Amino acid sequence: MKINGRLVLFTIALVAIATACKFYFGPNFEWSGFSPVIAIALFSGFIIKQKDNSFLLPLLALFFSDLAIQVLYEVGEFKYPGFYGGQWKNYAVLLISTLIGWGLKGRNYGSLLAGGLLAPTVFFLVSNLMVWSGAGAEAMYPKTFSGLMLCYEAGLPFFKNSVMATLVFVPVVAMAYNLMTQKKAEIRLA
Repeated sequence: MKINGRLVLFTIALVAIATACKFYFGPNFEWSGFSPVIAIALFSGFIIKQKDNSFLLPLLALFFSDLAIQVLYEVGEFKYPGFYGGQWKNYAVLLISTLIGWGLKGRNYGSLLAGGLLAPTVFFLVSNLMVWSGAGAEAMYPKTFSGLMLCYEAGLPFFKNSVMATLVFVPVVAMAYNLMTQKKAEIRLA
């Protein structure tokens, strides 16, 4: 992926969308988790040929959207901070979605759909497993099978929103990318 003005604009647009989703949906429990970040990570794995660079786009989108939320929190315009302890784990788990994108490559609509379902599912399973196995202040659930199931159950509303968001944003991001880089409004990655 060459760096040019269109790609910089595309990245800024993704950061703006991620920030807007966090701002509008994050505080509302019914919509919390509706965010484009998994779709962005998946998309990066689909299209960026240099594997080491494919992690950059989702990390930039997530970091700068978290930074914007942190600034809003600091000035009293948002309910919770953008940065918090243990957050690096979410960044690391998010990158699994990029790896899924590598494997699927978005060659057809079926692989887009598969990625849209697989990436948020893996994120849900791994991130909730990490919450359940957490120590210290993170320990919220008993270290039993029942405790693990309680943790997964508590995460189901976020999982539902994450799947919906990924299925919405994968085609939106793909179309925006093609429109901005190739001046074609189509959902095609390969």
